[in-house]
Amino acid sequence: MGWIGESVDSIKSLQFRQVLTQVVSLGMIVTSALIIWKGLMCFTGSESPVVVVLSGSMEPGFKRGDILFLHMSKDPIRAGEIVVFNVDGREIPIVHRVIKVHERKDTGEVDVLTKGDNNFGDDRLLYAHGQLWLNRHHIMGRAVGFLPYVGWVTIIMTEKPIIKYILIGALGLLVVTAKD
Repeated sequence: MGWIGESVDSIKSLQFRQVLTQVVSLGMIVTSALIIWKGLMCFTGSESPVVVVLSGSMEPGFKRGDILFLHMSKDPIRAGEIVVFNVDGREIPIVHRVIKVHERKDTGEVDVLTKGDNNFGDDRLLYAHGQLWLNRHHIMGRAVGFLPYVGWVTIIMTEKPIIKYILIGALGLLVVTAKD
């Protein structure tokens, strides 16, 4: 019958206490991951301390599938820095370079204009309708490091959801059928 048949037989032979132990273990794994994520958020000052580059707009510096590590400090944003920002009305954050900084003399607030390294023009077409500059609240963080190609796992699972469901199901089955 193979691996699947053995897994089904293993699940049938589990007692209630074993199932409860496995479910609690799975819950602890998920809770630990959430605690680590929240800790990273506090440490980096960014609402999303890790992001995946989803397009080729930042090539050759960052390629599609690279993972970026973000940090958001109180220091002013300067031209040349790579930032990740959210635009009103869009769910997915964008990774681009700051090309212009406009500091308001009266309030001291800084507005920025961004552009992808591989794009011809600035990002004003990507911003919300009528928006010409990004404000500080749009910026999620500055790129401080990266891991090449590791984000492809996320891209594949997003573009092919069936792979994500198969992987989650297999991992869940592994946790439930594992015997201590």
